[in-house]
Amino acid sequence: MIEFNRRLILASASPRRQFLMREAGFTFEVRVPDVDERFPPDMPVTKVAAFIAKRKADSFRGLPDDDIIVTADTVVILADRILNKPDTRDEAIRMLGELSGRSHLVMTGVCILSNEKECLFDDTTEVTFKKLTRDEIEFYVDRYQPFDKAGGYGAQDWIGMVAIEKIAGSYFNVMGLPIHKVYENLSRWATASTR
Repeated sequence: MIEFNRRLILASASPRRQFLMREAGFTFEVRVPDVDERFPPDMPVTKVAAFIAKRKADSFRGLPDDDIIVTADTVVILADRILNKPDTRDEAIRMLGELSGRSHLVMTGVCILSNEKECLFDDTTEVTFKKLTRDEIEFYVDRYQPFDKAGGYGAQDWIGMVAIEKIAGSYFNVMGLPIHKVYENLSRWATASTR
C-alpha cells in the first residue's frame, strides 16, 4: 500500500475510477474538472485520450505545492474512429450495433501532475464482442442507461458479462483506469517524495 505525506486528488466524477483507486489502497479526495473535452479533428485517434487527460490536469495547475492530481480519459476506437459517450438511446443502440461481432480498442490516458513534475501515459486494451441481437442491445441500453460511458457500454455491466468474448490487455483499463500503471507511477512519486 502506498502512503503519501501529501494530498492526492482524483479529478474524476467516474464512480468506476474512484472504486479502482480505493481498491488499490489509495486515500484521495475527489474533484471534478470542468474542461472542454473536444480535440482537434486531425488528431490521431490514439493521441486523444492522453490529450484530454492532460487538458483536465492543466485545469488544476496552481494548486497548493504538495497536491498531486490524477486525471484520466477513456476513448473507444472502432476502425480508426472514436465512439464517444452516446447522447441518446438511439445513438447508444447504434454504437453497440457497430461493436457487435467485432474487435475494438479501449484507450485510457492518464496524467499525474504536481507543481514540480508531470507524468503522462496511456494504456490500450483490445476487446472483442460476440454478435449481439437487437433485443440484447435494447435490453442493455434500456436497463443500464450507458450514456456516461465511452462507446455506450461498461465492461462491468451485464453486457460485459454476456458479450465480451476476449480481452487482450487490462480489464481495468476498459473500466476506465489502467490501475496497474497508475499504481506503478504513483509508487515512484511516493518514493521520491520521502527521500
